[in-house]
Amino acid sequence: MAREIVLDTETTGFDPKTGDRLIEVGCIEIEDLLPTGRTYHTLVYPERLIPPDAIRVHGITDEKVKDAPKFKDVVRGLMEFIGDAPVIAHNAAFDRSFIDYECGLCGHELIEETRWIDTLKLAQSRFPGMANSLDALCKRFKISLVERSLHGALIDARLLAEVYLELKGGKERRLDLSAARTVAANVATASAGGYGPRPRPLAPRSTEAERAAHLAFLRANLKDRSLWTAYGLDVDTATEAA
Repeated sequence: MAREIVLDTETTGFDPKTGDRLIEVGCIEIEDLLPTGRTYHTLVYPERLIPPDAIRVHGITDEKVKDAPKFKDVVRGLMEFIGDAPVIAHNAAFDRSFIDYECGLCGHELIEETRWIDTLKLAQSRFPGMANSLDALCKRFKISLVERSLHGALIDARLLAEVYLELKGGKERRLDLSAARTVAANVATASAGGYGPRPRPLAPRSTEAERAAHLAFLRANLKDRSLWTAYGLDVDTATEAA
């Protein structure tokens, strides 16, 4: 399966080079463009005060992060969750700059730049000249923003996972996946011995004499080459059920 990680961060500002720091990380695991239910989330103590302008965006105050772990204490768990999967982010250069900066401070190996997938670039390629913020894309794809009164790393990662699915094929892809699973389930059922019993069995459409004649024909002429045998069914049993 193709495993990918959708990642979002919240920070004290726009640029780690001017002293801004990471304060929240949220990740969603997806496989074959479907969420698996596995997530990673943590607040991070930024070792500095959070400016009022940043608090108005994400609502994370100094009080909320005062007992949070430092990045050096969470980086191992974060990187273990990400593993060797591609990392999907909206305006990925922003999130990457903070992750790289924090990794650099604690001496941890960086995520290779080639592993980052930028959904902003994907959206700009698909919708040139249009607004392509996460909010704008959610509205365009009719993804509900009802639970998002403020920015939050895990909430935004969940929304971005839905946006990424739409950018990669959307509802059409989900229908294809559903159809594929139905076919696979039917094949598995057939190979296991046929479909389950009907809740209300149909009445026989053949007489006992006709079924006996049909069974004699199968035994004499087709033997192990009958359609029933191809599905792993015994000729006698299949004929009785017909």
